[in-house]
Parts: sequence; structure tokens; C-alpha cells
Amino acid sequence: MAHAQEIQLQITGVPELESGDKGGGSRDGPGPEPPTRRLARGRGVRWWALVAVDMLMLLAGGTVATLLSRLYYNSGGNSKWMATLTQSGGAPLLAIPLLLTPPTPSEEERRRPAPSKLAAVYLGIGVLIGIDNLMYAYALQYLPVSTFSLVAATQLAFNAVTSRLINAQRFTPLIANSVVVLTFAAALLGVGASSDGTSSGGGAPAPPRGRYAAGFVLTLAASAVFALILSLYELAFERVVRARTPRWVLRTQMHTNLVASAVAVAGLLASGEWRTVQGEMAAFRDGPARYVLTLAGAAVSWQAALAGQVRLVARVSSLFANATGAVQLPLVPVFAVVLFGDRMTGVKAVAMLMAVWGFLSYVYQHYLDGRRAAAAAGKDGGECAVCAARAASDAVSHAP
Repeated sequence: MAHAQEIQLQITGVPELESGDKGGGSRDGPGPEPPTRRLARGRGVRWWALVAVDMLMLLAGGTVATLLSRLYYNSGGNSKWMATLTQSGGAPLLAIPLLLTPPTPSEEERRRPAPSKLAAVYLGIGVLIGIDNLMYAYALQYLPVSTFSLVAATQLAFNAVTSRLINAQRFTPLIANSVVVLTFAAALLGVGASSDGTSSGGGAPAPPRGRYAAGFVLTLAASAVFALILSLYELAFERVVRARTPRWVLRTQMHTNLVASAVAVAGLLASGEWRTVQGEMAAFRDGPARYVLTLAGAAVSWQAALAGQVRLVARVSSLFANATGAVQLPLVPVFAVVLFGDRMTGVKAVAMLMAVWGFLSYVYQHYLDGRRAAAAAGKDGGECAVCAARAASDAVSHAP
């Protein structure tokens, strides 16, 4: 049993998105239950179906949002703060599913977290999101969308480190291999910048080489900050909110993104870019209507992607959520070649294969951990298995 408790899973299935508090305990009760017990309770067909829906939201939303953000720049948009605002500006829309989602019974019985702690979580993570969005806005203008997407894959490498330091995830040889391979894939893109033609695609002028390098560095920095944000989300659900229900996930996402939107609005006003918005809209390719639709579509897509990602953080782990985002890698470059004329060079193809290899290393580690957890759970005795099965049934019965 001691060996089973030492297993730090890269995927720890949790039913809290269906049933309430982590481990079924109160705020002042016992600590988090062993990962193997959570794994045994969460792996039903319904759980996997919900995870698949979250993954689809992340992949589809992230791909569409990245392409629309690139379209904004290619069609004449130039406001970094406006692009930053679109990444979090759709947060008020989350009030709709929040109002439509009924509270679970355990949510009604438990005590709410301290308002001061919640405010610290919302402000801290929200400001980080605002800074991260600004770095991504600059990077996306300076880099071709295919290169941007591949360099952003280093999120998984950074998240492996933050998950180890903040969330106590186990750093296995396979995870280390994933980190090394993804880092080399990003470095390969940086060295092979000249083969990319440094073109923004879609007829947009190529940025100077200095801006290409700046875009590369900004993307790496933004990836590191985003990995930190996901780990902080997971830590907040465990230590502050102490619940992973749908309402708390939506509430946390909405409030942090509202803070990020306030940061973007403050930057837009302080920089004076708000004065150029009307002229930018008038000069936008195909007119003001397309300008509004492009930004609105990007805002909705970013929130859909983030909703899927935060739900994966709460339902599984921050590392799994980031690994799912890495699956988006083959999608964006292919669409960028078709829509924006980005060149799919040999360097990018090799980097893409290396990134997929890094992701598969993580998936294989999950497979090994799952088998080890199942074997350890089987040795715990029939009574624990029955308790786990009952807990899983209760979780499904209370699911929204």
C-alpha cells in the first residue's frame, strides 16, 4: 500500500467535476486521497466521454482562435492590446453556462473558501494571464502562425517542470525525454528561421530578422508563463477552492479572465491605441463588419479553448491539459499553409514530428502509470475496491 501511495500519476482521474469536494472530505478533514484511489474512482465510460469533450473544446477552440488572431494581423489589424483583449474578453459569456449549471448537493453543504484567498487567486492568476496574453499577441505578429504554434509547444516542457515543483508530479525518464525532445524541436525552428522565409503569410510583409528573434523569445517566455498558470490553477483547486465542480471551474475561469481583461483595457487606454481603433476598423480588409466578426470569433474561441483546458486541469491534471494542447500542433500549421500561405518547410516537418514524439512519450508514461495504479489498487483488498466502486457510482449519479 505504501508503494501505491508513492505513485505520482501524470493523470489522476478525479470525479470532483461531477460530485464535489476532492476526496469527498470537508475543508478541515483529511488531506487529499492517494492518486491510485482517485484513479480507480474516475475511470468510467462517462468520465472518459467528458474528458473527450473537454479535449475537443481545447483543440477546436485553440486552432480557430490562433488562425483568427493571425487573420486579424494579416487583414490590417495592428493593435497589440486589442489582440490581448480578445484572448480574455469573452469571459462575460461564461456567465451563461454558470447560471445554467445547477449546484451539486456537496457544493450546497460545504463552506465557501475565504473571500480574501479567492481574491488573491483571481488577481494573481488574472494578472499573469494578462501579461501572458500580451506576450502572445506580440509573438503572433512577429512569427508565421505555423512557427508560432510549434514553438508554443514548449508549454508542455515548461509545464513538466512547474508540475514537478508546484503540483508534486513525478518526473520520469519518459517525461524527461518529452521535455528534451520538445525543447530541441523549438530550438530547431529558431536555428532554421531563414528557411522559413520569415514571412507572416497571407501577403503580409515579412518582419525584420530582429523581430523574428523577438517573436521566438516572446513565445518561449509566454509558454513558460502559461505553464505556470496551469499549475497555479491546479494548486488553487487543491488548496484554496478545494472543489472541482463545474460551477467552481467556470467561476474561477471567469473571474481570472475578467482580471486579465481589465489589464488589457488598462493597457489599451494607457498606450493610446484606443485612438487608432476606429481608423483600424475602417481600413480593415473587407470592412468593419469583418473586423468585428474576426475579433468576436477569436474571443469566443479563446474562451472555449480555455474552458476545455481548465476543465482538464480540474478533472485530470495541468500536465495532461498541456499535453492535450500539444496535439493541436499538427492542426494549426496545416491550416496555416492552406489559409495564409505559410511555407511548410522540411525543418518545420521535422520539428512537428519531434513534437509529436514528445507528446507520445508522455502518453506512454500515462499508460505505464495506469497499469501500475491498477495493479496496486488490486492489491489493496476487495473492501477498498467496493468502496471505490460505490464512490464512482455516487459521482455519476450526481453528475450534471
